[in-house]
Amino acid sequence: MENKKPYTTGEIAALCHVTINAVKKWIASGKLEAFKTPGGHFRVNHDDFITFLEKFKLDVKEDIFPERRKILIIDDEHDVVEFIKGAIEAMDKDYQVETAGDGYEALIKVGDFKPELLVLDIRMPKIDGFEVCRRIKGDDGTKQIKILAVTAYGRDDIEKIIQCGADYCMPKPIKLKEFQRNIQRLLK
Repeated sequence: MENKKPYTTGEIAALCHVTINAVKKWIASGKLEAFKTPGGHFRVNHDDFITFLEKFKLDVKEDIFPERRKILIIDDEHDVVEFIKGAIEAMDKDYQVETAGDGYEALIKVGDFKPELLVLDIRMPKIDGFEVCRRIKGDDGTKQIKILAVTAYGRDDIEKIIQCGADYCMPKPIKLKEFQRNIQRLLK
């Protein structure tokens, strides 16, 4: 990915659906990192462009980075979400990660974000992981989404979530290397 050639201001303008002058203003204001060629033309490195898109939440990533794998983390414990997010981001920068704090929010985000994988806590407020799993796997539009469930409640939860359609279930506390291996296995 680092070997990609730099973008021209025209390419960035087309990808962001703006004018070349708008791109030049972003560069002049310091919002978009760029360098000048010996001929005086601006160029933007791939990684700087990604940083810009993420910082300003521009919604053009689908056009440019279709290879980014999408993962939705659903857990009501903030510390667990941060651990899981860090574990995924440490694996491969091509993962695009979103989070949800409960099952209700998760179901809404599945429709908008269209993840390939859910990392799903089972015991949550509003709609629990069992119901989220049943709804995802019971719908023709979402049943292909892989589900890696996590639980602190033991064998009964593990068996029940697998019956609901989860592809795999891990106990909490999560073991980092085992978790990362399961992410890679489910996204093959």
